[in-house]
Parts: sequence; C-alpha cells; structure tokens
Amino acid sequence: MPPNAPVKKALTQLDHRIEAAVGHSIDRLWQHRDRDLLDEQHAHLVDAHRALVQAETNVTFYRSQLNSLSSGQYPVDDALFERIARTVDLLEDAARTRDERQVQTVAALEPVEAAARDSAPRDVPNLPAPDIAALLAITQGAKLRQNLLTQQLYVVTASGARIPYSQLQRLEEDRLVVRDTSRPVTAGQPVTLTDTGRAAVTAPRLPKVPGAVPAPRPGTWPAATPARR
Repeated sequence: MPPNAPVKKALTQLDHRIEAAVGHSIDRLWQHRDRDLLDEQHAHLVDAHRALVQAETNVTFYRSQLNSLSSGQYPVDDALFERIARTVDLLEDAARTRDERQVQTVAALEPVEAAARDSAPRDVPNLPAPDIAALLAITQGAKLRQNLLTQQLYVVTASGARIPYSQLQRLEEDRLVVRDTSRPVTAGQPVTLTDTGRAAVTAPRLPKVPGAVPAPRPGTWPAATPARR
C-alpha cells in the first residue's frame, strides 16, 4: 500500500473473538493500549491485531484497485494486462501477509482466552462512574497541588479537570493511585495509577440492573446532578 495512504481500521475475522475474550470493544482495547493500561499479554495481542488490520487494509486496497481495472473504463490493451498482472501479484502478496499475521494474532489471542476461561475473577473494585472518570483523567497526567492562598489541596489533570483531595484520598486508600511524595505539594506531586487502578479501568463494566440507582459516594467527581421535581 502507498506509504502516504490513510490507514483505516478494517474488520477482521478475529474481531468478535477478541472482544469476547477481553470484554471490551476493539476501539476501547486500542485506547487502553495507547494509554499504556494493558499488561504485557494484552498489549502483545493489540500489537498483533493492529498488524493484522494493516494487512487486511492492504488486501482491500489492491482488491479495489483490481475491480477498478476490470470495470470497463480502461481500453483493453497490453498496458491494461500488465497493470492487472502487477495488481494480482500485489494482491497475492498482501493476502499471504494477511494470513501470516492472522496466525500471529491467533497465537497472541489464545493465551488471553485461556486466562479468561481458567483464572478466577480479578480482585478489582467495582467503582462508580465518577471514580472511573477520575482514573481515566489521571492516566493523561495529573499532579496534586496546593493553593498558596487558601491552602486547599486538589488534583489537576492534563485535561484541566480538578479532582477533590477527598476523592484522591479515597482512591489512595483503595490502592488505585499513588503520588510521588518526594516532591513538595507546592511544586506539584505527580499522581499515577497503580496496577490495581489500571485493572479497574480496563475491567469489563458490569451491566446495571434496571431501576437500581447507586447512591453517590461522598466527595466523588463530578458531583451528581440532583433530580428535578
């Protein structure tokens, strides 16, 4: 495929199988990889799947090119035959590469499927949506700071969101985040997710029971909107 051609996420034969194994959509799984939230096994699976998607995209490109050449819009001459032959060769190479990468993706997927079948459920807290939102914001970069005038403590994320100190304390108690206390608060203490925090963010979300409205936890961010009468 031409080096400057845009890369689109093509569907592969393994997409549904991957989603069933990880409990996420492909899009979310790729996002977790980009944020460095996955363990080595899942990261290897995403890398293999991305290579497969690229190969599938190449197959689609050359197949479309072959369809265009045989559409009847070009004069039937030796030049057309040469272009068709060259495109067929490129399509064969692309399909061969696609098949190889599919085998590699299956090899990366099978350990993930085995772990999903055999391992016990992970000890991951079932967090409310505000805490998940806070953890996701922290993955982009966050620091605990102190207002010099009011002495108020709060977490500032790279997106500009502010997380209350009380919520940070609760996330620390649950061992979901950790901060670098070697730096003074006035300069900003970096806050990062622990392994448990990353697992909580990447864990499949359980479906909500209809009619069940969980009570908001004190200090959660963002605050719940009161119901109108």
